[in-house]
Amino acid sequence: MMDTHASTTNLPDSAEEHTHAPHGEEEHTHPTWSTYWKVALILTLITVAEVWAYYIPSFVAGRGFIPTLLILSALKFTIVVMFYMHLKYDHRLFRVLFTGPLLIAALTLLALMFLFGHLYIKVM
Repeated sequence: MMDTHASTTNLPDSAEEHTHAPHGEEEHTHPTWSTYWKVALILTLITVAEVWAYYIPSFVAGRGFIPTLLILSALKFTIVVMFYMHLKYDHRLFRVLFTGPLLIAALTLLALMFLFGHLYIKVM
């Protein structure tokens, strides 16, 4: 008698059951189309705010223009990574391995901006 079970691996059925999910880990749910639509809307609104800020001459001439654009870009980057790259739904280890070096890079850029005079803190 021939087995009609179509297996994607060459493992026996008892071994194949254990290859899908390790013990103690639950399968996470993926976002729905509705979630992606809302995220796309938020990203569009942030982009509109960035472009709109560029057309305000007094704001472009000020010192807050570049940091504002950097913050908005970092926010968009975070949203894209969390939702479209599924980092929000990944294991915690992968989030730490991604955000740790990213945080170090962001702090280094911030320190360099202070060092070379692109950001000022007025004391007294």
